[in-house]
Amino acid sequence: MHPFPAGFRTQDIDAGGATIHTRIGGTGAPVVMLHGFADTGDMWGQAATAVAGNHTVVAPDLRGMGLSSQPGGGYDKKTQALDIAGVLDVLKIGKVQLVSHDIGNMVAYAFAAQFPERVTRWVAIDAPIPGIGPWEEILKSPMLWHFNFRGPDMERLVAGRERIYLDRFYNELSADPKAIDEATRDHYAALYARPGNMHCAFEQFAAFAQDATDNKALALKGKLAMPILAVGGDKSFGTMQAEVMRVVASDVVAQVLANSGHWVMEEQPAAMTAMIKSFLEK
Repeated sequence: MHPFPAGFRTQDIDAGGATIHTRIGGTGAPVVMLHGFADTGDMWGQAATAVAGNHTVVAPDLRGMGLSSQPGGGYDKKTQALDIAGVLDVLKIGKVQLVSHDIGNMVAYAFAAQFPERVTRWVAIDAPIPGIGPWEEILKSPMLWHFNFRGPDMERLVAGRERIYLDRFYNELSADPKAIDEATRDHYAALYARPGNMHCAFEQFAAFAQDATDNKALALKGKLAMPILAVGGDKSFGTMQAEVMRVVASDVVAQVLANSGHWVMEEQPAAMTAMIKSFLEK
């Protein structure tokens, strides 16, 4: 896992409904990088290093994940988009570019749909958006059983076995499990083993039904106009990422990341970083 540049700082920001642990650094046009499940904002170290010369990077941990606080609710993505808006308001940042992966895509859509005037460009990477496009078909995939894996008994099963649980995702959703090294796996397992963090992670999935309802309503407001790069791993979401985004956006460019499953920044960090940097600096 690539570290963030030495000049970056971390700040725990009161966003209103949650305290959001945020990495901040670089200079220039602001870009917000949003992680998903089995990662934290730490996943963006290499991408942040590449763009920090021309961009102010803001890389938060979503509420209840990583080192952010663990509110009792608010894991719907519409509310988490307000967390991001709150962080940006504290930092006195108006317009941003977005880079997002996995559940980060869902938060990014809720942010862009609620605050379209604040988003100038968006890189959406390898994950569907609840309620949008082929969502109902996607839900039928046997690979996605974890969407409904939650509750007190499931939490007891995973407690103390966080590394085993996360290994399932790294192994089954990658093109080559060896691309996610032991240090990376141990790093995230330790963060997800923090008391309450796995419960909050499960709550992210539990909110998908509400997210689908919210997103259908947001989509009725009209398509997003900002340029969007939709990237899917060739062994994962592939061109479907662009198909999903075109349902809710009018300016979408499709790109497929070769030799990659879902874990793009771990499996193909140099190629993924190059795509991000090229698109942000157009």
